[in-house]
Amino acid sequence: MSKYRILSLDGGGIRGIVTAIIMERINSEDGLAGWIESVDLIAGTSTGGLLALALAQGLDIRQIRNLYEDKGDDIFDDSWLDDLIDIGKIAGADYDIRNLEKELKSIFGQTTLAKLKKRVLITAFDLDNEADDPMTRSWKPKLFHNFPGSDSDGKELVYKVGLYTAAAPTYFPSVDGYIDGGVYAANPSMCALAQSQDSRIANSPPIDDVVLLSLGTGTSLVYIKGKSLDWGYAQWAKPLVNLMLDGTAGIADYQCRQMLRERYHRLAPIFPEGISIPLDGVEKVPYMIEFATGVKIAETVKWIKKYWL
Repeated sequence: MSKYRILSLDGGGIRGIVTAIIMERINSEDGLAGWIESVDLIAGTSTGGLLALALAQGLDIRQIRNLYEDKGDDIFDDSWLDDLIDIGKIAGADYDIRNLEKELKSIFGQTTLAKLKKRVLITAFDLDNEADDPMTRSWKPKLFHNFPGSDSDGKELVYKVGLYTAAAPTYFPSVDGYIDGGVYAANPSMCALAQSQDSRIANSPPIDDVVLLSLGTGTSLVYIKGKSLDWGYAQWAKPLVNLMLDGTAGIADYQCRQMLRERYHRLAPIFPEGISIPLDGVEKVPYMIEFATGVKIAETVKWIKKYWL
């Protein structure tokens, strides 16, 4: 049986270092060196989108990991002046996205999606499609991809798409009218599976040929006490953002598991009780390195050897 291999990478901000380390560890397993080279499609949301673009560019996993360790502080740099302008984070995004833009430009330059070495699917959300017809003007999900065809986004600059998918509401400002695709697909597995079955794609694989590996960025055991919460905008604002980014992941997991059965595998490690790491938790990088190094990957390695290779 021929295989069509999809690698799906969750969103999660700085927690992307967990995914990078897990991929690095899998790559060091006996017989799995270079396993990512066999991927047909890499899908990503937010930090997972940045990982997907970097892998599709051909960056080594170790290089990608180092970006989180070396550049995390720069990307999530919140000056007192910015806080003052934002009225203590009430009226503006937490961080200036120009720091991330600088890093992405240094990696990708003027490369377009069409020039990447792998097929990619990157989630974002378009706040205004700017349609001329007022009956069709609306916000909508946007899936950037470099498959050939009339709807291809191959001409888009890679660094720009990286900014779009990473622009998490309240953390970063929107970019060209786009925000983080995590508002509808923190786990882009199902989006990737659907893309592989698009009839507009030449030689799209039969679904029985698809194998899909989904990697999470580490889940915090977060909950809100109370059976009846009489909350308004002020109380729900920040919890709701994290709720959306975390809450959609489980739905995609269920859908892919039902459709692909044993040809689907997800590794989504859970942080210990009491450990909560937000998207901008740069100070927790040393802990995440230790955590990711200890995540059990034996079942994932076994699955890759059985269904992926």
